[in-house]
Formats: sequence, structure tokens, C-alpha cells
Amino acid sequence: MSSGGKAGFVAIIGRPNVGKSTLVNRMLGQKVSIVSPKPQTTRFRILGIKTLPHAQMVFVDTPGVHPAGSPLNRELSRIAFEALEGSDLLLWLVEAGSGLDDDDRFLLEKIKEVEIPKFLVLNKIDLMPRENLLPIISKLSGLAPFAEIVPISALKGDNLDRLEGLIIRYLPEGPPLFPQGQITDQTERNLSAEFIREKIFQSTHQEIPYAAAVVVDEFKEKPERNLVTIEATIYVEKESQKGILIGKDGQVLKRIGRSARLEIENMIGCRVYLRLWVKVKKDWRKDRAAWRQLGYGCA
Repeated sequence: MSSGGKAGFVAIIGRPNVGKSTLVNRMLGQKVSIVSPKPQTTRFRILGIKTLPHAQMVFVDTPGVHPAGSPLNRELSRIAFEALEGSDLLLWLVEAGSGLDDDDRFLLEKIKEVEIPKFLVLNKIDLMPRENLLPIISKLSGLAPFAEIVPISALKGDNLDRLEGLIIRYLPEGPPLFPQGQITDQTERNLSAEFIREKIFQSTHQEIPYAAAVVVDEFKEKPERNLVTIEATIYVEKESQKGILIGKDGQVLKRIGRSARLEIENMIGCRVYLRLWVKVKKDWRKDRAAWRQLGYGCA
């Protein structure tokens, strides 16, 4: 990026499962945030960094805001709102064809308090008739002083070039905030844990993925063998969940490990030896001390 360009933080906020992580990955052209069809997959604030010759956009992917429910859900909502502090631009992601739910309305009141420029980004337009779009834009445009309203499909990539151009227009002038070539603030160790958790979401159902947390116990590089060895522990809340996660003859855990290994190999560009363990940490989602032990950084 040349001098005299633009750079800034772009916070992306929205209710669970609205497509925030998909948008970040699409904008970067590379996967830094895990995704699944299940809501509340994201549990951390993750930075995705896109550097162009004339601008650097630092996307802040946040957990889906869902103030009701467990103490952990409320903590994730707090993390999402903290991401707005220090951001230069806010993208409020809304599902275009579904209308506003209680989580959206809760978010709207918080968004009105934010003084940085705000975009209303209508996602998943590929799932609705295009003739319905203008009435929706007209209905939502008066809810807050939005600087721009942009309909997109993060999954299909529709209208993302326009969104990127508008983001750059509103960023402040300044030098790059991160070195050229850096695409995220997450380490390979942290991303490995997230990829394992993503495969848990894809391979299990009901309460299992929400009760699971992943800690990488060992991440050892062996460059002479073009190999990285990873040992990770999956924590669940109950013995019954442990049994389901392992599966008959260990088949579920093997499937999770195989899929995660391929994802991690694609990320780091070498062979990976991955070993997974499953342990019970009873009711960890209700225990703030357990949150810290499992890397959620709660106060």
C-alpha cells in the first residue's frame, strides 16, 4: 500500500447467522472466520485484513448479538459491542428477506448511539425476488441515519465490489495499520482450534456444538519433515455429550479430525498430524473462570 492512502477498522455487527463471517471471508478472498448454517458459530472477535495499493480495510468480525439466554451468550454480545470502540465504520448486516426480529431491533437501538458512519447492508438477496428489494430498502432506510444502504449476497459475491468501493470512500486517510501480507490477527494455532470447532458444528447437532470448546495443547512445527503436529482437547459439559462426539467406534471424532486436518493443511501449506481428545468440563458455559481457561478472555 502506497503512502497517502486510506486505512481503518470496519466493524461488522448483526444477529446470529446473518452472514458476517461469510462476508469477511469473501471480502478477503481467504478463510479467516469459521462458518456453519447454525447460529452463533463465531465466539471471538476476529480481524480480517485486506490491503490494496491505495487502502487497507481491517474488518472486525464479531459474535452474533443475542442478549437473551445463557451468561455466555450475553458475554458474546458484550464482545460484539466492544468491537465498535475504535472502529471507523460500522456495517449492520440484516437478512434482506426475513424482516427484523427482536435481536435486530435490540441491535438497532445500540447502533443509533454510535457516532461513526453506518452502512445498512442487506444480505442474502440471492434468496428473494429482486422486485421485493426496493420496498424493503424504503421501509428500513428511515430507521437510522445510514450513510449508505447496500444490498449484497455474501455467499454469491453479488455487489461486493460496490460495497468495497463505498467502504474505502468512508475510511480515514492514513498509513497502513498492519504489515503488507498480514490477513488476520489470529495465529495459526488459534485458527486451528477454530477449524476444529467448525467441523464439530458441521458433524454434530442439537446442543453438542454449543457445548464444545477447543483448546490446542501442542502446536509443534517440524520443518525438516514439512510437518506440523497438533494435539487438541475438545471440552464438553456432560459425559453423554462426550459419547456422542466420539461416536460409535470413534467414527464421529475421526470424521471431525480428518476434515479439520485437511482445512489446517490448506491454511499452513504443509502436512499436519492431528490428535484429538475429548474431556468433560461440567457446565463450563455457566462458569466465568472456565471461560478464561478455555480462552474466551472474559473479564
